[in-house]
Amino acid sequence: MSGGDATVRRLWLLASASLIALIVLCVLWEGWLAPLRPGGSWMTLKALPLMGALFGILRGRRYTYQWTSMLSLLYFTEGVMRAADAAPGGALALAEVVLSVLLFCSTVAYARLTAPSRQGAGG
Repeated sequence: MSGGDATVRRLWLLASASLIALIVLCVLWEGWLAPLRPGGSWMTLKALPLMGALFGILRGRRYTYQWTSMLSLLYFTEGVMRAADAAPGGALALAEVVLSVLLFCSTVAYARLTAPSRQGAGG
């Protein structure tokens, strides 16, 4: 495995882990940890777009990485807006910010490194 392949593998792993963690965070946050309404809320549905990206990310589909990078910005924005919420909501929002930044950076880097124009560039 060349250095480029190892880097792509690490980016795939980081993107996959941060996506799964963000899905789990969204469901737990809105379902049990700090829902907008007692007993849970429909906000758990905010995890659905992330679920739509899951199989494409796990399979390494470049197009999925491209649109997921843009999708992650919505979760970043929500996290920033809700960071001032009372505990534990504020801490969960900061976790969402961190995970969405990791997801954004890893998906952008993966898409860039796997671009067809970079596949033939060897020397």
